[in-house]
Amino acid sequence: MVPVTALLLPILISAAIVFIASSIIHMVLKYHESDFGKVPSEDDVMDALRPFSIPPGDYVIPCGGSMEALKDPEYIARTEKGPVAIVTVLPNGKQGMGGSLLLWFFYCILVSIFAAYLTGRALEPGAHYLTVFRFAGTVAFAGHGLALLQNSIWLKRAWSSTIKTIFDALIYALLTAGTFGWLWPE
Repeated sequence: MVPVTALLLPILISAAIVFIASSIIHMVLKYHESDFGKVPSEDDVMDALRPFSIPPGDYVIPCGGSMEALKDPEYIARTEKGPVAIVTVLPNGKQGMGGSLLLWFFYCILVSIFAAYLTGRALEPGAHYLTVFRFAGTVAFAGHGLALLQNSIWLKRAWSSTIKTIFDALIYALLTAGTFGWLWPE
């Protein structure tokens, strides 16, 4: 068994490598640019919504409010009339990236901590590189990617976007696995 405290270096280095890789994916490769489409008549839609001063949050339109309400003929008629949407409203103004980037880095550290914990519980110091790679990579992939499938299952996010993000998770997992294999204690 290897304690998590003995794996602080691979935790931090793998998180930094994943953070850099994600920056390259989004700023250089740009295959995520098509993940969100533009609403037709965007200015008209924005003008129509502005008077409602909708506070930041997640919304569903129309909203039934309960399982019983979803069976109500009036609610069903509203869904058939449409539009039906799940909307996330952000605060007005410039959308700064600093806070999100900081949270993303902390998330990368969290995934690496779980990879360290489970790999450290399963393996001894001096474990073979590929064995460490397999354990750490599996945990990192689960942490970075598997929960994203729910977005397409329940929130109807485009499968193409989810698959691209799962591909990113595979890259992040491989980088995490390689870092743990490389820095695994003797």
